[in-house]
Amino acid sequence: MDVSPLTSPSQVAARRASALAQKDDIVVQPYDLTQLELRHLLALQAVARSGTFWGAAEDMGCSQSALSQQIAAMERLLGVTLIDRHRGKRTVSTTEAGRLLLRHAEVIVARMRAVRADFTAFTQGAAGTLRVGTFESSGTHLLPPLLREFRNRWPAVEVKLTELSKDDQLLRLVEQGDLDLSFAILPLPAGPFESQILLEDPYMLVVSRTATFPGIKPNSVRLSRIKGMPVIGFGQGRSMEQAESQIKSQGIELNIVFRSNYNGVVQGLVGAGVGCAIAPRLTLDLRRTDTRVLGPIKDLQPRLIAMAWHKDRYRTPAAAAFIDVARRISEGLQTAHQRQKRRG
Repeated sequence: MDVSPLTSPSQVAARRASALAQKDDIVVQPYDLTQLELRHLLALQAVARSGTFWGAAEDMGCSQSALSQQIAAMERLLGVTLIDRHRGKRTVSTTEAGRLLLRHAEVIVARMRAVRADFTAFTQGAAGTLRVGTFESSGTHLLPPLLREFRNRWPAVEVKLTELSKDDQLLRLVEQGDLDLSFAILPLPAGPFESQILLEDPYMLVVSRTATFPGIKPNSVRLSRIKGMPVIGFGQGRSMEQAESQIKSQGIELNIVFRSNYNGVVQGLVGAGVGCAIAPRLTLDLRRTDTRVLGPIKDLQPRLIAMAWHKDRYRTPAAAAFIDVARRISEGLQTAHQRQKRRG
């Protein structure tokens, strides 16, 4: 009796390619992707994240057998092996083909999440939830008056805040459909974003209250005066990366003695006499008695704070109203700073 060997996905792909080569006069589609479903892509993502079938099945809320069948169905459909099953090991890994499909899956799944968010927002209208991303300095100075006024105008809308230290992380959540709006620093990174500029946030020089700096004008600071001074720097973040890039372009190398991602820590170290700091005004607590805030620094372009959203998504009236209130609150804050500067 003639027993044919089992056919692997790679053999299927090789035979398909051979058949195509022999049919020059016929247009044959190599893949029928109409049978590829979102659940298949979600299953592949889950296996890649977990590294095991049982862990992925637990994440997906299904049986291990059902999840294995979904992966096998994709492999049969595409004619390739997507997951390496290591004999004698419980862990699995994606093949090169699997990683290729994963890159497309990330885009497709993110888009479908955005669709779900759009329709949720569309059906909720003036009620429901508005998801807003923020970072520390915008949350400290802009959010309190913004939320107070917005809640008075839209009492049925619940505002859910997500706070992260870096705005590019927040923008990824906007792109994925997990946030409706987010505070951000201009220019925005590449992506499907639109924005409304809110205010200019100048860079200031923060010094210890007991330090003396002959020749420095309190309302007009030059970078040349900072050269060689010990500086308390901020950690990773686009606004400080922009500032330090401007400083380097002017031939000045900062003497960074310490870094922190927390505004209070930076200002506290300055107050203790460890060094000075270059910081956007919104990051600073102007009520502290152990530090002085000088500037703006004339040699540095201010950072630009904006509200960003996904350009292809439906924007609810509540989201549009939130942006409008943020713009007016920011204008008021900018006016107050200008008055304070004129008073000296």
